Amino acid sequence: MKRREVITLIGGAATAWPLTARAQQTGGMRRIGVLQFAAADDPEYQTRIGAFLQELAQSGWSIGRNVKIDARWAANAADIRRHAAELVALTPDVILATGGSTVEPLQQATRSLPIVFVNVADPVGGGFVESLARPGGNATGFTPYEYSMSAKWLELLKQIAPRLTRAAALRDRGSPDGIGQFAAMQGVAPSFAVVLNPVDVRDAGEIERAITTFARTSDSGLIVTASGLAIRHRDLIVTLAAQHKLPAVYPFRFFVTGGGLMSYGPDSIDPYRRAAGYVDRILKGEKPSELPVQAPTKYEIVINLKTAKALDLDVPPSLLARADEVIE
Repeated sequence: MKRREVITLIGGAATAWPLTARAQQTGGMRRIGVLQFAAADDPEYQTRIGAFLQELAQSGWSIGRNVKIDARWAANAADIRRHAAELVALTPDVILATGGSTVEPLQQATRSLPIVFVNVADPVGGGFVESLARPGGNATGFTPYEYSMSAKWLELLKQIAPRLTRAAALRDRGSPDGIGQFAAMQGVAPSFAVVLNPVDVRDAGEIERAITTFARTSDSGLIVTASGLAIRHRDLIVTLAAQHKLPAVYPFRFFVTGGGLMSYGPDSIDPYRRAAGYVDRILKGEKPSELPVQAPTKYEIVINLKTAKALDLDVPPSLLARADEVIE
């Protein structure tokens, strides 16, 4: 599915359907809600939803024939709460939600409608499920990582910039995930002789001020923890890192294809394909309480050699050999 087609289908505050699709709707139509904490025209999220829709089609679900999708795109926490209430009022058969910031208001609005989530780092700690193996309630889904993998970001940063003695961990002050990720890195920082500083931000202005201030010290680097905030402002973060000559490690590949130095993390698209499988199973009668929460099966290292050259960094051959993708 092309990006323009996805935007046509699910862009905006509510899904806009072609007139022909409206005419085809008949009895037996199933309904899927989608709640995303992102801009409707964000190409990364359009690719994710495109993969979700394609996988649904593989399972026999055709938009306008046997399924309708109601999508909401949120720009802030207030939008999320409002859209969550709107979606629950529509009583869909199942809701696809991205991130803990969307699951929480959805569960505040309903404990009965099934929810399939993606990119929720700690669903047990967040109270969304009873356990990973047996969620027990109305939600299940896919986690992007365990907090322990965050230590790898610091290790990789030190490998690609061995003179580094200080690192800033950029994290969303409104998300508890940043605390867990920082704790994992802090535990290994002494072994790499690196002083690790948490940098809590909540908007573009704070991101710019924080990175600019930290970059004034020598032998410094940046670790961008995984959060919806970082994803929304990824272009700004990558630009600032380049402007201030900061070696930086990111949580997802698309930061590096956008000019970032290096990433270590899971495939950002695959969970949406797998989520479509869970949505299909729920539409066919299975319960989210009995579908285990799943974690990624692989983490990938991606390196941008052009960015490394601009930062005057020599990437060690051993690191290049371990990389899953090298962007020339």
